Amino acid sequence: MSDKPLAIRAGVRTIEITRPGKQLFPSGITKADLAGYYERAAAPMLAQVADRPLNLERFPDGIAGHRIMQQHASAHFPSWIARVEVGKRGGTVEHVVATQPATLVYLAGQGCITLHAWLSRRDRLFRPDRLIVDLDPTADDPHAIRQAALKVGELLRELGLRPWAMATGSRGYHLVVPLQRRADFDQVRQFAHDLAVLAVARNGDTFTIEQRKAKREGRILIDTLRNGYGHTAVAPYSVRPRPTAPVATPLHWDELSDPATRADRWTIRTVIERLERDGDPWGRIGEDAQTLRPARRRLADALAELPVRA
Repeated sequence: MSDKPLAIRAGVRTIEITRPGKQLFPSGITKADLAGYYERAAAPMLAQVADRPLNLERFPDGIAGHRIMQQHASAHFPSWIARVEVGKRGGTVEHVVATQPATLVYLAGQGCITLHAWLSRRDRLFRPDRLIVDLDPTADDPHAIRQAALKVGELLRELGLRPWAMATGSRGYHLVVPLQRRADFDQVRQFAHDLAVLAVARNGDTFTIEQRKAKREGRILIDTLRNGYGHTAVAPYSVRPRPTAPVATPLHWDELSDPATRADRWTIRTVIERLERDGDPWGRIGEDAQTLRPARRRLADALAELPVRA
């Protein structure tokens, strides 16, 4: 591809991508490919990330080069890119907010491969509308991690909650409960932690809450730390910085029972075809906002029934 700038129409704007032929992935995927993907995936992606503060995972020289984790919106970003100022320890930081397709395409042109989104929106930053259970396997065993996701899903349903699943594009899965924004981050994080404790108590050979890999003994980490103020999770339909350019892909729940499902199965080259063929599995997730109050009572009762350790 020529190194002449490439114009990509994204919504109402045209974005100029410089050095479009620059290779970002060893499989030959270029900056133009990345920007083109985000233009095509903009509608389902914006449905999930619009109005959320974003962290940008940038690789200006490709995934083999230097990695930049960027929270702040750079001064050179155009004024039409939305921003939100949020509090942090010792001050504030201004994050990018994606509100239109052009934002995603522009960021791709800046070498941003992956977007990481807050679990709350800018109008109510302290009230998350997502609870996320992140299943992080120690070993690459697709069958075991699918079965683990199904087990956690069963536990959430036992507590009266309806989970939604996403393949992260790495090795694990995110199980998501959309929330009504009645609870604050501390309450959501405590619920997620207690849920993980119950899952470990019932399935100690499968799960752990031990963050240190050396102490996991091959078990799957139930990581609930993302459920805190200012923490992020990989955004649905984000590309991951791995050689085949896998994509974080929302799933139909029954796909977790399909042996062909892998956490990194769908890529920048295949996920658009999937969307065009099957639609977006999370297209109606926003209509399923739930409350934790009854689930908290059921969870407390389940924890109280556990044997007391000597």
